[in-house]
Amino acid sequence: MRLLARLLAATLALGPAPALADDVLVFAAASLRTALDRIAADYSQQGGDRVTISYAGSGQLARQIMAGAPAGLFISANPEWMDQVEDAGRIAPDSRRDLLGNTLVLIAHQQDASVTLGQTDLLARLDGGKLAMGLVEAVPAGQYGKAALEHLGLWDELAPHVAQADNVRAALALVATGAAPYGIVYATDAAAEPAVSIAARFPAESHPPITYPVALMSDAAPADRAFYDALFQDGARGRFAAAGFVPLD
Repeated sequence: MRLLARLLAATLALGPAPALADDVLVFAAASLRTALDRIAADYSQQGGDRVTISYAGSGQLARQIMAGAPAGLFISANPEWMDQVEDAGRIAPDSRRDLLGNTLVLIAHQQDASVTLGQTDLLARLDGGKLAMGLVEAVPAGQYGKAALEHLGLWDELAPHVAQADNVRAALALVATGAAPYGIVYATDAAAEPAVSIAARFPAESHPPITYPVALMSDAAPADRAFYDALFQDGARGRFAAAGFVPLD
């Protein structure tokens, strides 16, 4: 049954090849891809179980978990989606912890396209193009981005010009390829993509704190718990910090 459940989960969630019966299956926010892939590789090379990671927007992953997709653990890019999974009874007791923090940035396809938020006419800078963001009602980076633009009084004029993507890495790709001149992503995403530059950093007070909670699922196996514990060890924390995240807890 565990093998069939793992195969079903890998089919439902966007990610790599299906996990095997005794492997770890992680549902993780797309913004974690670069750091978490390295952590998973380190873990397996050091004798840990094989880790299969399904990346997508946190809202999409949360809905899949609530619909029965049996991930071993879930890392969300905001607390609200984890709240919903917890309310649905899918989290193992006492396993929810805040793992990471992040910051929000405006990125540009051009390397010299710096912007002074609140002073630069960002709509004019778009020049008929789009502002790439994650889905503003479902993807945490999009939700944080909308909140920041509202705080700065820019949302109403920019909303008709937003290109919403399924997850933050898809928004990043729109800017990296030049399909959108500007976008809003996490600082860690910008650091992972050399084809974009940071045009501006949003003030921390312009949006809710960016927090990544992690939790084991209610039917997690010992292999899942072992990888969960490893996420708080020095090796993983170093990988997260090197990618630009702020380790918490």
